[in-house]
Amino acid sequence: MKTGIFWIYLLVMFAVTYLVRVLPFVAFHKKIENKFVRSFLAYIPYTVLGAMTFPAVFYATGSAVTAAAGVAAALFAAYRGKGLFTVAVCASLAALLAGVFLQAIEMV
Repeated sequence: MKTGIFWIYLLVMFAVTYLVRVLPFVAFHKKIENKFVRSFLAYIPYTVLGAMTFPAVFYATGSAVTAAAGVAAALFAAYRGKGLFTVAVCASLAALLAGVFLQAIEMV
């Protein structure tokens, strides 16, 4: 990923996250009591972050097969309740092993 694109993504993510967090304070002067609205506002930053980063995962390795292996490993580790660091390590190792396996197949 180019550095300029990264900074654009980062600024957009910051702006969206900041606006979603600050807008309720500006628009509403009393506490929001509706549980649906409160939960909606709480999950927006995570949704935006996921929507921005998930497609980039498939271009990170240069191969759709290795990227899919990494995503599958990450989803499995996350489903099992592992922490963020463990999920990232599992995804990286799965992508690495898939790449090594694909190179070994190409040599034969």
